[in-house]
Amino acid sequence: MATKRRKQVKKLKFELTRSGVAGIAVISFCLFLWMFLIGVWAGQSLLLPSYGKKAATVDKSVEELSDPLVIKAEKRAIKK
Repeated sequence: MATKRRKQVKKLKFELTRSGVAGIAVISFCLFLWMFLIGVWAGQSLLLPSYGKKAATVDKSVEELSDPLVIKAEKRAIKK
């Protein structure tokens, strides 16, 4: 009986020198740094309101005319 031959699996193999590995590491670091800086910039622009728009305006004449609201707490005597 003849033995079955296995199909040879083609393997993909990369060979890099140390300078090639260092170059890929530098490029990856620069890309990650760029992504981080863009993320920080986008986060800052989302958190802070834009400078051109005002959230609300307050009428100063109403504030000056009205007295501040003061609430006083008093103890009540318990009636028996």
